[in-house]
Amino acid sequence: MCDAGATSLAGPEEKMAADANEVVTRSSSGSATRARILDAASELFYSRGIGATSADRIIERVGITKVTFYRHFRTKSDLVVAYLEQQASAECEWMRSVHRAGDPLGSLHALATGIGSVSCRPGFRGCAFINAAAEFADPDDPVRMTIDAHRRWMLAEFAEIAAEAGAGGIDSAARQLMILRDGAMVNGYLNEPASVAATLGAAFTSVITAAIPV
Repeated sequence: MCDAGATSLAGPEEKMAADANEVVTRSSSGSATRARILDAASELFYSRGIGATSADRIIERVGITKVTFYRHFRTKSDLVVAYLEQQASAECEWMRSVHRAGDPLGSLHALATGIGSVSCRPGFRGCAFINAAAEFADPDDPVRMTIDAHRRWMLAEFAEIAAEAGAGGIDSAARQLMILRDGAMVNGYLNEPASVAATLGAAFTSVITAAIPV
């Protein structure tokens, strides 16, 4: 009787374990598929433009069905927001990694060097956020709101650097640094990228030096 009872209990437990494993497998598979969709979209959105990249093209690139695509992203707008959030996360992580607390000029030099380096990479097309903003003019569009949120974060980072330097007008200095950053990203795409780092570094230094009260 004891053996029979043990056997009868093992059945449901094994089924629950199998069901749990199946859920984990489906979840892992779903996450992998979502990542593949996002990777393909990121490449196409950046290289070809968001408006020029249809959902069908992404579906074809990934090799999935429309049902699978829309299971992960209900609309193309949702996918664009996810793409920009991923870009924002990467840029935030990078800017934090080069921020040298207490050394504002060192931080700006590292930022200029990094921007100059990325400008020289094959396939560079400028700032993903500036590019996207050119395609989404409505300030209430979720895509534009994502862009604006990231740019506010960047402006706050520049303000922190300006504050560390003892700038008299922190907000003004931060906005000037932001404009220089934007201009460098565009210049690196349209002109000679090899000169971006040195030019941007010098411009950053000039803004900070001029903002420090004598």
